[in-house]
Amino acid sequence: MGLIRLPIREFAAEKGWTLKEVSERSGVVYSTLRTYARSPGLATVDVTALHKLARTFDVLIEDLYEIVQE
Repeated sequence: MGLIRLPIREFAAEKGWTLKEVSERSGVVYSTLRTYARSPGLATVDVTALHKLARTFDVLIEDLYEIVQE
């Protein structure tokens, strides 16, 4: 199974936002965001959360994750 990393902190920093602000703007629960931001590799993510984050950061979903292990 592959692993992905979500560079949420980097996207937030570009906007000048904290993770708490990203949570408020996106509607994604803060604890979920924190888990995504801290993890060097995730096996699963909530696609709805990815969609919300992509809209919040104004990027494509494909731009929101990096494959760290195939």
